[in-house]
Amino acid sequence: MYIGYEQTSNFFWVIFIYGQLIQAEYSSTRSVKSTLNTIENSRSTTGTKTRVSDISPVNGMCPICVEDCNVLCEVGKSAFRGREVLYPIPEYFGKSTAASNKDFHLDWSHFQIMAELIGAYGIEPTSDKAFFENADVTTYVASHSKNPIPLKVPLVIAGMGSTAVARRHWDAMAKGAAISGIIQTVGENVCGMDHESTYSNGKVTRSPDLEFRVNSFRELWDGKHGGIAVQTNVEDQRGGVDEYALSKLEVDIIERKWGQGAKAIGGEVRLTTLERALELKKRGYLVLPDPEDKDVQEAFKNGTFKSFERHSRVGFPEHKSFVEDAEDLRSKGAKYVFLKTGAYRPEVVAFTMKAASEAKIDMLTFDGAGGGTGMSPVPMMNEMSTPTVHLQAQIMMCAQVMKKKGKFIPDLVMAGGFVNETQIYKSMAMSNLGDGPLVKAIAMARAPLLTVMKSHNYLKLAEANSLPSGFATCYGTNPRHFFINAQEIEDRFPGKLLGKDIPYGAVGEYTYFERVGEGLKQLMAGSRKFKFQHIERMDIASLTPYAQKVTGIETLENMAERVMMPMMEKW
Repeated sequence: MYIGYEQTSNFFWVIFIYGQLIQAEYSSTRSVKSTLNTIENSRSTTGTKTRVSDISPVNGMCPICVEDCNVLCEVGKSAFRGREVLYPIPEYFGKSTAASNKDFHLDWSHFQIMAELIGAYGIEPTSDKAFFENADVTTYVASHSKNPIPLKVPLVIAGMGSTAVARRHWDAMAKGAAISGIIQTVGENVCGMDHESTYSNGKVTRSPDLEFRVNSFRELWDGKHGGIAVQTNVEDQRGGVDEYALSKLEVDIIERKWGQGAKAIGGEVRLTTLERALELKKRGYLVLPDPEDKDVQEAFKNGTFKSFERHSRVGFPEHKSFVEDAEDLRSKGAKYVFLKTGAYRPEVVAFTMKAASEAKIDMLTFDGAGGGTGMSPVPMMNEMSTPTVHLQAQIMMCAQVMKKKGKFIPDLVMAGGFVNETQIYKSMAMSNLGDGPLVKAIAMARAPLLTVMKSHNYLKLAEANSLPSGFATCYGTNPRHFFINAQEIEDRFPGKLLGKDIPYGAVGEYTYFERVGEGLKQLMAGSRKFKFQHIERMDIASLTPYAQKVTGIETLENMAERVMMPMMEKW
């Protein structure tokens, strides 16, 4: 059979391209497997690594494990430190946050925002007005209530509770949130962990720490935008924290938390003194190892271990009791009742949506797998719970059914690894089922905390004349100069001193949020949607068939085929 040059050439290119695709798929698969299995026995979060890089793809161990190896992999370190290796490096507790480093194979980068050229929504389509600075990034939560809560940017700081890193940086975080006009949430277990708390008949009557946290926010709050919320879990409910916050501190917002503290097993913190361990056990917390055991006390004093673990109990919510609980909170003075939950099984997502609807919750936050501000177990951060994009897809499935049946849909907030404006835009766009985005805001914790920690560290470096040379050359050594918004903030609050009344960490957090807001304005202007209510699912496109399969957001090629051909055929 004769094959001509053209046929030979085509045949060659088909074989070549096919070979390249196979090789790429193999390389990608091998890379993913290598990454995941390296994580199995070597994680930066636990301070472990393997002796060689070409690990066994089955279990992440070195192919040849040698007797005289002085490198600590996860298995090896576990031989010395046992349960400690389940958690982020204990020595960093109170000065760090942690997150998953697993690739979940679907995240917000798998979607592309569609740019628009023709027309505009939410603004007059003229060149003099449709400028990105005129995009409106304000939003409301509790929008179904008599008094919706306005936010200057669509952000909420998720519950920052009794973990040490939150306590260390609370003043700056809360004031930064107040300046930014968003909601700051006091997390779980604050009263129970407050050494100076006083109790009567098992109920808290005074907590200087909770009082401080509420007042820190209010000190620079404008009284209109955002607000301070107090989050309560099972332990808090037992201790009467709701009543105390509502009656004594005049808090308007109570957020219930469904068993999501350290992923799915309740909140956990480390205690570095025997006295604290004994105190918290007496208050009803689970403390491990048992601080009342004489052998444990001796081991602690000898330095065998350096910290105790304090654990919270998990709740078991029921539909009817939750609805009654929300009504009870309102009768006690709560103007707004929120709910925050984690990334549980799909049927639990449906249960949560139904319960929140029946209780007419003002704001419902779902938190996707991956991160934490305390000591969430590393294997759980990596291997348990639903990743954020999958979780939102499940929520949208429920919301679609609820919308068809005319059910109440609470204002939704998504959390789980958000750090920038592109992710916020995509989440909000995905949530529009016809009457504007159901996701009204995004909850963050690790990212704003990072801004405060970084600000604090660079202030110390500046005081010690030890700033990185490149940074100092570009931005100077005076915090009034290298914090670009410092002067603006000082002008907004005459009589308040920078670095004292207004922590530089608050300035850093505000500056970060301002950048997010400006970035959102640019994205909105680029898609010609100048108000959030106009952002819709068609404003994003899936980059892979898998992303489309999970979320229903069509791929670019499907979108092109659907809209281009009819337009061209009518020409």
